[in-house]
Parts: sequence; C-alpha cells; structure tokens
Amino acid sequence: MSQLECVPKLVIFDCDGVVVDSEPLTLQLIRDDLATRGLPLDLSKVTDLFVGGTIAGAGAQARAMGADISADWADLIYDKVFAALARSVEPIPGIGAVLDRLDHQGIPYAIGSNGPHRKMEITLARCGMSARFAGRTYSREDVAAPKPAPDVYLLAASQAGVAPQDCVVIEDSATGAQAAVAAGMAVFGFARETPRTKFEGLTELLFDDMAQLPALLGLPTE
Repeated sequence: MSQLECVPKLVIFDCDGVVVDSEPLTLQLIRDDLATRGLPLDLSKVTDLFVGGTIAGAGAQARAMGADISADWADLIYDKVFAALARSVEPIPGIGAVLDRLDHQGIPYAIGSNGPHRKMEITLARCGMSARFAGRTYSREDVAAPKPAPDVYLLAASQAGVAPQDCVVIEDSATGAQAAVAAGMAVFGFARETPRTKFEGLTELLFDDMAQLPALLGLPTE
C-alpha cells in the first residue's frame, strides 16, 4: 500500500468485484455450464482464466480448450447470470462509505467495465447504487475495444473533462490494471479476492479492504 502524492480529480471503478460482488456467482455459473459442455474445470482455474475479460472472450477460450460452445453461448450465459444477479448480488463491503467520502470531498467518480450496460443496470439497481452512478457508467459496448485496451477508461475521463494523469482506477484484475496503465492512469489493485501476484509489473498500490481506500487516495480524514 502507498498513499498518492495528490488527490485525484476523478476515480474510476471497475464494476464487477470492485463495486458489486458479482464475480463469485458469475464464475460459478460459467464453471457449471462448461462442465456440461465437456470442459470440467476447478473454480480456481475458471477464475484465473476469465476474471477481467468478456463473456464472449471466455466462450472463445473455452471453445479453444475443447468445450462445445454454440454460437449463442454468450446470450445463454448472460440470461442465467442476469437472473441470478437480480436475485442475490450484494455490494462490495465498504464501497458505499467510499462513495460517501468522495461525495463529501467533491471528487467525481465513474464506472468503467468490460460488462454490458444491462448487467450494470441490474447489479447497481439491486445494490441501491443506480442513482449514484447515473450517467457515469461506461461499458465495452461504448468503445472500439474492451480491456486490456484503455478505451473505456479514456472515455470515462473524457466525459468527465479530466486528464488521464489526474485519474485513479480501482481494479481487481490484471486485465483491467493493464487497461489503466495503457490509459496513463494510476491504478490501485483491489486484492480482496485477487492474488497480489496478478498485479506484479502493473502496480504496487494494492489493498484488500475498501475501508483502506480513502486514505490511500489521499482524502482528508473526517
């Protein structure tokens, strides 16, 4: 962990695994589905392969590994995931307090995700955060290339009128951290579920509890 030298002008959060605790449920559904398609994998392997990517990318990789992936696989998985998330997803512990602190300091924030807008609409609504991020959610659907390309983070910064070097990204995956680095932004690796080794060579700014984040961002104590 290390504190920033100056307070950022914009904080951009990844969504899944950073704002909403959707990763375990999604990965379990993918694991169970792939097992029926001839590709049994441990949950740890599914996590290692697919966290931070897109569902379409997961399908392509699973097909290359021998799974029987149909052309409509991504749509089928999304139907299952959306239904499950609408029933049970919860916010990441402590994220609400972080957003409160940013609001109090007048620091804007946004979401930049590899997930589709529909997924964010479901998870943020379920977690009571739709209004907080209204007009500030950006998806790989909005840009030419998903993470690890920097496009979605550069879009968020552009829409906020903030230079990339004045932004901080909060990420739980190496793929997302690569995108932030490529965008010229500082990145904090959220290691609550992600092994710290995943961030090697990308950032040394690591933390595992949202309660630590305000101090790391250099926000004044209250």
